[in-house]
Amino acid sequence: MKIDWKIGNCQVPILKKMTRKITSGPIRNKERTKNKLLKAVGSILKKEGFPGLNVSRVASKADVDRKLIYEYFGGIENLVQAYLNSKDYWKVNLVNIDEIIEGSRKDFGKQIAYTTLEGQFDALMADKEMRKIITWGLCENFKPLTDLNMERERLGEALFSSISDNFFKDKEVDIRAVQGLLIGGVYYLTLQAKMSGQTMCGIDINTEEGSRKIKKTLEQIIEWAFS
Repeated sequence: MKIDWKIGNCQVPILKKMTRKITSGPIRNKERTKNKLLKAVGSILKKEGFPGLNVSRVASKADVDRKLIYEYFGGIENLVQAYLNSKDYWKVNLVNIDEIIEGSRKDFGKQIAYTTLEGQFDALMADKEMRKIITWGLCENFKPLTDLNMERERLGEALFSSISDNFFKDKEVDIRAVQGLLIGGVYYLTLQAKMSGQTMCGIDINTEEGSRKIKKTLEQIIEWAFS
């Protein structure tokens, strides 16, 4: 950068060194490339589904060398797994599971049972990619999808076995069955409403009123189960 320094009546040009922000480098470039690959996976899945995924197609879509898929993710399955994990609607970090369990002991898991359903409902209503992931999981025998479901099951099992099972052991209510039916109901209601636009039992959950009715009823069922 050029600036003028005045000495008497003379203008003396001098140069000032500018500090430039680093916009590239190995770490930044790696993260940028990983994001490009994740976006490429999403783009292909939306148009062609899981059968359209392979190393060559993803690398070409992301406009990067195919060897980077192996270098950064270890292969196409791990890349797809990373994409699915970034899109999952109620993924809980295993690092925080102990904290979640401890925070849920005071009400035997009642609040987390409802907030999980509410978060699932809102996410599936709002995000087309998440709805596609659920659909793919029902239709495709693909390891990343199986692993994603097993991860959900593992986290759910940690909550059930640590908190809810003991509370319900002498009661007639089977909270695992209740939660399973509610989760399945949320899946079907959201997929049906967004894919066909039709109502269910006269309730249109594409409207604010319809969504509010469903979430209120989910809360009522959980309240009933824990009472």
